[in-house]
Amino acid sequence: MKKLVGLLVVALLVLGSAAVFAEVANPEWWQKAAEPYKGVVIKGISESTPPSKAMVEVAAPEFEKLTGIKVQFEVTSWDEMYNKSIQDLQTGAGIYDFIYVEQDIIYAYLAQNWLTDLTPFIQNSAITEPNFDVDDFTSFINYFKDEKGNIYAIPFEAFLKSYIYRKDLFEDPEIQAAFKAKYGYDLAVPTTWEQYTDIAKFFTEYGKEKGIELYGHIAQAKTHPCVAYEMCESIWPAWGIYNWGINLEKMRASVENGGTLNSDQAKKALRWYVDMLQYAPPGVRTYTWDETAAVFGAGKVAQGLIYLENLGWLAQDETRSAVIGKIGVALPPTAPGVMDEAKAGKGYIGYYDGGALGIPHSSKNKEAAWLFIQWCARKEWQPEFARLATRVVRKSTFEDPLIKELDAKMGGYFTLLKDYGYLFAGAPALPMHRPLNELYLKWISKAVAGEVSPEEALDNLAKEVDELMQELGY
Repeated sequence: MKKLVGLLVVALLVLGSAAVFAEVANPEWWQKAAEPYKGVVIKGISESTPPSKAMVEVAAPEFEKLTGIKVQFEVTSWDEMYNKSIQDLQTGAGIYDFIYVEQDIIYAYLAQNWLTDLTPFIQNSAITEPNFDVDDFTSFINYFKDEKGNIYAIPFEAFLKSYIYRKDLFEDPEIQAAFKAKYGYDLAVPTTWEQYTDIAKFFTEYGKEKGIELYGHIAQAKTHPCVAYEMCESIWPAWGIYNWGINLEKMRASVENGGTLNSDQAKKALRWYVDMLQYAPPGVRTYTWDETAAVFGAGKVAQGLIYLENLGWLAQDETRSAVIGKIGVALPPTAPGVMDEAKAGKGYIGYYDGGALGIPHSSKNKEAAWLFIQWCARKEWQPEFARLATRVVRKSTFEDPLIKELDAKMGGYFTLLKDYGYLFAGAPALPMHRPLNELYLKWISKAVAGEVSPEEALDNLAKEVDELMQELGY
């Protein structure tokens, strides 16, 4: 779970605002559908991120002009957004008509019946625009459905956490020759964790030899929820440990009870994670997701796994990034058999993150809110939205010339998302997500700090996860 802290470029927003209204495919339909709700005020809340700001500063004003429906859209910090949403959902006060629904929290909301089933709205032609086209959404929409396939939120942002590297370093003839002389094979994007480790060692030593601040690895290893997420979302899946090591049928984590959390493979992966910190910058144990992106943007790291929502500024913002034009994006390394399992739909290689807009069960203006959610997701605005926010949630958006232009600047990221997004997965359907994260954080942090061995940490963690599941009635 990760939300970007960043700013939209004002000039882009101005350009976007001028373009949105002119690109409405069928304004007459919107006006007719909105007529019964003209003058209604809908209120929403989301996190202060580029996608949300684009909706607030571009989409909402044009929606108001066309429909007469007023939009009060609050964007704030993740903590405040989450707390305000939860309070409204718990009390049923109906303060908000639409809310940000993060992918990994939706299962907790569904368990409480806090969200409106949007499927009947989608099937109602009076309030669903003819070009809405559910099938045009990427596979990410599947993570906002219940077990029956009903849709409870519409994605507006989605991104992968995957492998990123410095193309300028990997393609340097002198560096290539030195790497091959040392390891006996060509320097290239790693497909195995052994190759990744060789590259990490090489660039860390290379930095020391040249007297420059350069390291071969990066991690979000702070004692913070981020370190638990890194293992659960990125490292373990690529080593073949899925769903946080929990057997979703038995709802148990220990090997003894059908899980994989304290398996030899899970322990090997955590041992690797801890050992690799020696090839990261000295402050890596203080890094969250924000610092990992900032350090890569400063040109201090040759490779790593980061949340690719950061690519917008890494590839374009000259005031923050020293690696513009030097970025490559690829699939993460995997353990033997993992890629085959992912392609067969039996596993996944990394994390597909993002969020959607949903309607609280207590909203008093559900139809009007539904119109606005559709407005933000309409096909003709998505290329411009991607330019403003570097997010793509519709298949058709990938074919737009604007996206292809952006793709080249971002190291082929949109091509990767289009062709291989299905190999990544959102968080598993675990309603007890937050208390689980606290347990994982406790024991993984202890291993990172050297207080316990990785093996001991996972034996204890698996035991406590099983106890929590039993406590919760599973």
